[in-house]
Amino acid sequence: MNIPIRNQVARPTGSMQVELDPTVNIGNAKVFAVYGKGGIGKSTTSSNLSVAFSKLGKRVLQIGCDPKHDSTFTLTKRLAPTVIDALEAVQFHSEELRVEDFVTTGYNGVMCVEAGGPPAGTGCGGYVVGQTVKLLKEHHLLEDTDVVIFDVLGDVVCGGFASPLQHAGRALIVTANDFDSIFAMNRIVAAIHAKSKNYNVRVGGVIANRSARTDEVDRYNEAVGLKRVAHFPDLDVVRRSRLKKSTLFEMEPSPELEAVQNEYLRLADQLWTGFEPLEAKPMKDRDLFEFLGFD
Repeated sequence: MNIPIRNQVARPTGSMQVELDPTVNIGNAKVFAVYGKGGIGKSTTSSNLSVAFSKLGKRVLQIGCDPKHDSTFTLTKRLAPTVIDALEAVQFHSEELRVEDFVTTGYNGVMCVEAGGPPAGTGCGGYVVGQTVKLLKEHHLLEDTDVVIFDVLGDVVCGGFASPLQHAGRALIVTANDFDSIFAMNRIVAAIHAKSKNYNVRVGGVIANRSARTDEVDRYNEAVGLKRVAHFPDLDVVRRSRLKKSTLFEMEPSPELEAVQNEYLRLADQLWTGFEPLEAKPMKDRDLFEFLGFD
């Protein structure tokens, strides 16, 4: 894949880094970027949160920022075509693309876009995210959107995959109640803190996922100035929903499922209403190592 690098600059190490255009903005939509340790359930959280917003009557756009392009498959029931593949097909002449070439309508009307990415080692994912936002603006798809959710790859905090923070108003961090997840969360908080010096993004809150308890998460939050805004326990219905390629709002009703659905609806309503940003201060790695756990 031959990806243009006109928005990239060479560094002494030979790597390529993206220079983000500060004039590019999404508009009036409320924008959330979802981060967290790899495998923690960001796509599950993002997709069900998108549905929850749509159930509240909001027009929702979810943007998957992972080269695996699997963020939205529970919404669309398939692996949607990626922006980078669509652009490659027209030799990167974006004016030749139609909306249906890169946007798929998912469950309950959620618009789904998969940014995709360059082959491993050949380019920066931040370039793809930037091109995706530019393409959506060119086709006026952001003008009638109420909520945009970026589902961001793993806990990578390089300039490229931190690029959604340029557009987001609030960053949400998904974590479990364990050492590795909280350690990754601390690094993500540091990345958001760095981006907040130049952009308006702030930490919106922490979502505890796949955890029966939240004691370690809550202890860390209190120490650094974060707040838990939702808690989703480790339920088998979540695993089954992924295998059925469905959101939790499409599964067979049960009391435990209704509780999870209500938690998503409550979270969506809270995020839409808005709340004060969290000015969290991350710990140094060694300090966090000593802080976490018990003897």
